[in-house]
Amino acid sequence: MTWQQRIEQQLAQRRADDSFRTRQVHERGSGRFLVSSGRRHLNFSSNDYLGLSQHPDVIRAWQKGAEEYGVGSGGSGHVTGYGEAHKQLEDELCDWLGYPRALLFISGFAANQAAIAALAQKQDRIIADRLSHASLLEAAMLSPAQLRRFAHNDVQALDGLLAGDCEGGQLVVTEGVFSMDGDQAPLGDIAAATRRAGGWLLVDDAHGIGVLGEEGRGSCYQQQVQPEILIVTFGKAFGVSGAAVLCSADVADYLLQFARHLIYSTAMPPAQACTLSAALRVIRSGEERRERLRRNIADFRLGAARLPLGLRDSQTAIQPLIVGENARTLELAARMRERGFWLTAIRPPTVPAGSARLRVTLTADHTRDDIAALLEALYDETGK
Repeated sequence: MTWQQRIEQQLAQRRADDSFRTRQVHERGSGRFLVSSGRRHLNFSSNDYLGLSQHPDVIRAWQKGAEEYGVGSGGSGHVTGYGEAHKQLEDELCDWLGYPRALLFISGFAANQAAIAALAQKQDRIIADRLSHASLLEAAMLSPAQLRRFAHNDVQALDGLLAGDCEGGQLVVTEGVFSMDGDQAPLGDIAAATRRAGGWLLVDDAHGIGVLGEEGRGSCYQQQVQPEILIVTFGKAFGVSGAAVLCSADVADYLLQFARHLIYSTAMPPAQACTLSAALRVIRSGEERRERLRRNIADFRLGAARLPLGLRDSQTAIQPLIVGENARTLELAARMRERGFWLTAIRPPTVPAGSARLRVTLTADHTRDDIAALLEALYDETGK
C-alpha cells in the first residue's frame, strides 16, 4: 500500500465513522461570545475559565511588553531568548506554588513531552492513568521506558502495578482535572501509593491551575500534595498560552541539559511572559471570579440533571453531556449552534467509543441568564 493509498483509506474511515475532524475560522473565538461567519454565539467551548483572555490588565501587559521588548524572543533560551521577563515569571510561579524552580515552555504538550522524554530511560517504568492526556501517553509510548496504564483513578490498580519488579525508577503520571470528563484525580492516595513504592509523581494540572485551591494554586495544593514534577499550562485559566514545569533545582538543571524541546525551541516572546505575570496577579487575587465560576457550575449541574443525557460526576468547569453516537452528537451540536450556542462535539478517538459528547465548559464570565438559556435550548433539542 502506498502512502497516498494509506492516507486516503484512513481519511475515508474517519468520515465513515463520523469522526472526521475539521477546523472553523472564527472572527472571535475566546471570551463569553464566539463570532463565526458574522454570527454571535454564546461560547460554551472555551477553556478561558476565568475570562482572563479579555481582562484589560492582561491585555495592557501584552501591549506594554511588546512595546518594550518587541514581539519575539529571538532564539532559544540557551542562546539569546531567556530574558528578565521570563526570569520574573519563573520566580513568581515558584513563590506561588512553593517550588524551588520553574522552567517555561511554549505549550503544555511540549512541557509534558520534554519532561518525560528527558527523564525516562530503558530500565524505568511509567505508570499512567488510562485517561491521561494524549501528550503524556504519547511521550511515554515514544520513550524507551516500559509503559503500563492503570484503570482511571483506581489507586488499588496503581498499587498492583507499582509492586512489580523494576530495575530503574517508576514515574506515576496523572492529570489533576481530566480534560474530557472533568473529574479530579485522588491525588492524596496516588501520591501515598507512589511514595510507598519509592517512585516519583508527575501531575499535569492544566485544568485545575488557577481555578482550584487557595489563590487558584490548583489541584495539588487543594489536596495537599507536592509532586516531584508539576506541569501547569497557561492556555486555560491564565487565558494566554504556554506552560511551565515546576520541580527541584536538580531536576531543573537536568532538564536544562537534556530536554530537547527546551533546548532547541525558540523561547516564548518576553511580551507573553509579561502578560502571564499580569494574569498571575489577577489569579492570585481573583477569589470573586472563582466564586462566580463555582456558582455557574452549580447552576448548570442542577438544571442539566433533568436532561435525557449522561451527566458526568464533575464539579469542575468541564461538564460533559454524554450523547453516545457520533452522528447524533454532531447533529445536536449543529442544532445548538443554530440557536446561538457554541458547543463542541467530542468524538472518538479523543474519547472512548460510544461516549461521544457535548463538552460544555463554563467560565466566570457567563451569567446566570446565559446558563438558563443554554439549559432551556438543551431541553428543547433533546426532547425532540
